[in-house]
Order: sequence, then C-alpha cells, then structure tokens
Amino acid sequence: MRVGIGYDVHKLVEGRDLYLGGVKFDHDLGLLGHSDADVLTHAIMDAILGALALADIGNLFPDTDMAYKDIYSIDLLDRVVGLMEEKSYKIGNLDCVIICEYPKISPKREQIRKLIANHLKTDIGNVSIKASTSEKLGFTGRSEGIEARAVVLLEEIDDEKTNNK
Repeated sequence: MRVGIGYDVHKLVEGRDLYLGGVKFDHDLGLLGHSDADVLTHAIMDAILGALALADIGNLFPDTDMAYKDIYSIDLLDRVVGLMEEKSYKIGNLDCVIICEYPKISPKREQIRKLIANHLKTDIGNVSIKASTSEKLGFTGRSEGIEARAVVLLEEIDDEKTNNK
C-alpha cells in the first residue's frame, strides 16, 4: 500500500466557469488557472502522484504548455489513473475536503463522488468528498479563492488474481 496527499488552491475571478470534481457549478465566479483550475481534481491527482512518487501535476502538465490551456481536469485525471495502473496500483480509498464559503457543495456531492469514482475506476464507497468553510477567515473565508485537500491510499494490484478471473 502507498499513501499520498494533495493540495490545491486557485483564485476566484469573473468570466470563468467553476468546476469542482469535474462538475460545473452555477456561480458568478470561476477559478483562475491555466486549465479549468478544478482544485478538487488537482488535489486528487497530486495525491495519487505523490503516492506513486511521481512529482506533481505541475511537472506532468506544465502551465507553459498550451496543450493544457483550459483543459477539463478530468481528462488529466484519466492520464494520472493510467500512470497508476501502469505501476500496478488501484484506489484503496480517497478522502477529500473542499474549503470554501460558497458555493454549497452538498447539493452536488453525490454527483462529484460518482464522477470521480468512475474516472478512478473504483467503487463509489471508496470515495469521500467533504466540504468545510473557514468560518469567514483567510482568503477562502473572504471568498477570494477555493482550496482542496486529498488523501489517497493506493493498493497494489494482484496480477495473479486479475489474470485468473
């Protein structure tokens, strides 16, 4: 088993769509970044990459490469999952928290869980998505940005069991 942690933060700005965990939210502000700036998906990718000792998403998908300009972060997650599978690992479980005052995450929590679980090729019961405010403290409390944290447990794929099925 391997464990990884991930963290991401992006500034909220006008004129951008807001994606969290691959799901679009109706919000007057979006996250600023080279890709779609989906902080939750970025934290998840960094947790997986950390568990695999493969650096971080900035290394794999640099903001200097126009191929990643405005890219849907779930497409990048699929590439990270491919790397995980190449190294013969699968998701044991994933625990995440999104920190923001607004939007409210709970109305779309299950949609996010389903989407993330599908792209991680794991059961939805292995994916936890939580939300918290920062009680109006700091940049998230002032609604200047959104942050996300993720912890992942990867399990080695037993090729012998897989090949016998």
